[in-house]
Amino acid sequence: MSLIQKEIADFSVQCYQNNAFRTATKADVLGKWSVFFFYPADFTFVCPTELEDLANLYDKFQAIGCEVYSVSCDTHFVHKAWHDASERIQKIQYPMLADPTHCLAKDFEVYIEADGVAERGSFIVNPEGKIVAYEVNAGNVGRNADELLRKVQACQFVAEHGDEVCPAKWQPGAETLKPSLDLVGSFKPWSRRQISTMSWSSAAVQRDSLPPSTWPVPATG
Repeated sequence: MSLIQKEIADFSVQCYQNNAFRTATKADVLGKWSVFFFYPADFTFVCPTELEDLANLYDKFQAIGCEVYSVSCDTHFVHKAWHDASERIQKIQYPMLADPTHCLAKDFEVYIEADGVAERGSFIVNPEGKIVAYEVNAGNVGRNADELLRKVQACQFVAEHGDEVCPAKWQPGAETLKPSLDLVGSFKPWSRRQISTMSWSSAAVQRDSLPPSTWPVPATG
């Protein structure tokens, strides 16, 4: 079942940020764009490369009004210990949410019951607290912070411009699309010779993609 447009549940968890502990709640999320970046565990292998990648772009996320929350099922004490021990993790300025009771992992449906950890899931949440984009990777496949930033920018654009959509690889400032009949499918007009070599039933099935002026006319008599 898709999680798109699901409103996240109320939550209250501890987090580590800027050498301090604090409580993070749903109220912190509402009213701004957010990324929830789930990863399996602290003191692992792929995870620090992803979190460092995200830390390197944190200023860009902040510049577009988006907060980043990394989330694992470790405690906030473990987050601090990892931050103190790892040069990569010391780069992190965004909140590191602690989810030892698995409330967030279960709400976002990334909790692995057998292992007690979260899947590698990225979720974009709009200011209304609803999920508008997400992806879940296998535990041995890292993610790309640049692409995540691009997706947030695209989600923000379509939220502000309801009559436009973003094509593949869209970047801010690039052309967008306005859905219309002119954009549905692609075709080239048929010649009479092409029409004569196909059955009428086949032509009838395909003619719906063509303007009425080019529809084949069945023979009479």
